[in-house]
Amino acid sequence: MDETRGTGGAAIGARLRRLSESIDGDATRVYAALGIAFEQRWFGVLNQLALRGPSSVGELASVLRITHASVSQTRQSLEKAGIVASEADLADGRRRRLTLTEEGAGLVERLTPLWRAFEQAALELNAEAGDAVVALDRLDDALARKSLFDRIVAIVPSGGSPV
Repeated sequence: MDETRGTGGAAIGARLRRLSESIDGDATRVYAALGIAFEQRWFGVLNQLALRGPSSVGELASVLRITHASVSQTRQSLEKAGIVASEADLADGRRRRLTLTEEGAGLVERLTPLWRAFEQAALELNAEAGDAVVALDRLDDALARKSLFDRIVAIVPSGGSPV
């Protein structure tokens, strides 16, 4: 029984986490079934490096709209796996530019057909769900206009406890 379905928007975070875990878990199972050593959390950074070429952690965080710390953790994991290397940025020595290694470029080439299958399955799933991506876009836009934090602070009496 799904206790979160009857709570409306109150459980939106829990439902999004559950859906994310389900999708990531299935993706992990696909890679494992095909004998590919790949962590789903690598996809965003790896895909952007393949599309954009060498990029800084900050650039990747901005494009992916995730935290610098999240990209940095992923970078460390990708470097440890030998898929990505970092080098000093010639324009700004304080920054590091990430680049695909030869092994990383080979992995991207090997994974590209599989990623097309992921995209096809995601399009099918999105259509079956009545265009969930449009709803996610609206949620993303609503949070960009006013964060959940700001919404809650506006509801809770200032300086006091909500109860």
